[in-house]
Amino acid sequence: MRILTWNINGVRATKEPLKQVLDSLDADIVCLQETKVTRDQLDEASAIVEGYSSYFSFSRVRSGYSGVATYCKDGATPIKAEEGLTGLLTNQKEEDIIGCYGDQTMFTEDELRLLDKEGRAVITQHTIRDTDGKECSLAVINVYCPRADPEKEERKDFKLRFYRLLQTRAQALLQAGSHVIVLGDVNTSHKPIDHCDPDDIEYFSENPGRKWLDQFLLDPHQTGDSGSSESEKGPGGYFVDTFRFFHPTQRSAFTCWSTVTGARQTNYGTRIDYIFANRALLNQFQDCTIMPEVEGSDHCPVRGELACIVVASGKCPALCSKYMPEFVGKQQKLSAFFTKVKKGENGEEKSSQDSVSSSQGTSDGHSEICSQQSSSQSWENHSSESEGSSIISTAKHGRGMKKQKTDQGKQGTLLSFFGRKTGIEADEKRKANTLDVTQENPERDVACENVVSSQSVHPSNSSVDVDDSVRKESKHAENDKSTVEMKPKQNQAAFWKTVLKGPPPPPPCKGHREPCVLRTVKKQGPNFGKQFYVCARPQGHSSNPAARCDHFQWVSRGKDK
Repeated sequence: MRILTWNINGVRATKEPLKQVLDSLDADIVCLQETKVTRDQLDEASAIVEGYSSYFSFSRVRSGYSGVATYCKDGATPIKAEEGLTGLLTNQKEEDIIGCYGDQTMFTEDELRLLDKEGRAVITQHTIRDTDGKECSLAVINVYCPRADPEKEERKDFKLRFYRLLQTRAQALLQAGSHVIVLGDVNTSHKPIDHCDPDDIEYFSENPGRKWLDQFLLDPHQTGDSGSSESEKGPGGYFVDTFRFFHPTQRSAFTCWSTVTGARQTNYGTRIDYIFANRALLNQFQDCTIMPEVEGSDHCPVRGELACIVVASGKCPALCSKYMPEFVGKQQKLSAFFTKVKKGENGEEKSSQDSVSSSQGTSDGHSEICSQQSSSQSWENHSSESEGSSIISTAKHGRGMKKQKTDQGKQGTLLSFFGRKTGIEADEKRKANTLDVTQENPERDVACENVVSSQSVHPSNSSVDVDDSVRKESKHAENDKSTVEMKPKQNQAAFWKTVLKGPPPPPPCKGHREPCVLRTVKKQGPNFGKQFYVCARPQGHSSNPAARCDHFQWVSRGKDK
């Protein structure tokens, strides 16, 4: 069994089709965060993917914000699925509800609704068969934890209350006898090893989010027991960071980078995406890996591999997206879009698809069609032999007329008035001119014959001389015209360059002597809106020579000088 988490940063923003993306991740259960779709924005391509069943939680606060989705392969169909952590969003039948909400007395009902209003959690319940052949229940909590905006104190409290609610639900499921996996974007780096540039160690550990992780997680390496019962709680909490369980000392293992500073190029990021598992499930885990090679978001996926297998349910739970009213009955066969209805001989409606299939399935119909085709071909051959010359002349005349009509509809170019006519058209025109002259002036037939004979004796010399002179004149006219047109354009460009000089070139940075990049202060304060120059290289550690140097320079305005 393979389970994966990824903050996709917009499920509709993928470059490839969603099925291709899911298949490339190579996981039975794919948990996506920050889908950024509301219920009314969910399209069929995202909701119904061949080979998968999907389960969404939508933000009810604003559009294009938050949201999570769990995609399960057909071989890992869950038995139950539920939106949210509180149970207040469920309007399903009792048999489809997972339950086990824990003690929620520390929250008011309004607070519970507010915590579930941003679409941050989906829970699916599966049946797994472990290596001993025993079937167990597994609850997968796909979660997108809030980010604490340093400028908004209320969001810090919201984040901590969400953590508390998540822990309450996870432990309640655990105490009910189910294995539990909590995975997703937790939005907190736990240890200094999980951060590219941690602050002072004492100050780093004082972060409220890290303090919560300290009491939510346990270190199995300290207890020396990875398979003890859940009732015997050791130091810390009930859950284990599976990546650190397999890679306790790996550095620079980050899952999120800033796209503004280009920090992914220098691997200057944080590890805030996790797969947490209860202690008793650790003996089924084989590995947990980070996949930085997968691009398309400011996060990368994290995948866990387990020795157990998933026992698929025979029916998708009620939360499945394919049961949404807007998608029910939309999946049809492709052939249905090409079926035409027509009336038969008896006035009955008959589809063209049926007639095509019947004609293909009957050998007599095929032989009859072949005989009709052969007879029509023999008639055409006979008629062409008897009327060969007339047909050829008519075809030539028709082609000429068609070409003439087509040419009349097109707008001619200046060069076409000087260009020579070649082929049949030129010959016909010369013959027509000769014929007109002889008909109007019969007494000048002899002179015309002399002209025609002289042209036939030296056809190439006369046509070449005329064509060369015409070509030279047309080319000279074109050059004169282009020169006349270029002069006003050049004058206009020179004028605007003197009026609008544009910004000055950026200064070179101190560290690399390379052109800087212009930035603008967007944080509210006394410097809001001001511009400054910094090194154009991506952000990185100070010891990395390929990273950004410490160059900083305010843009000087005329009034500030």
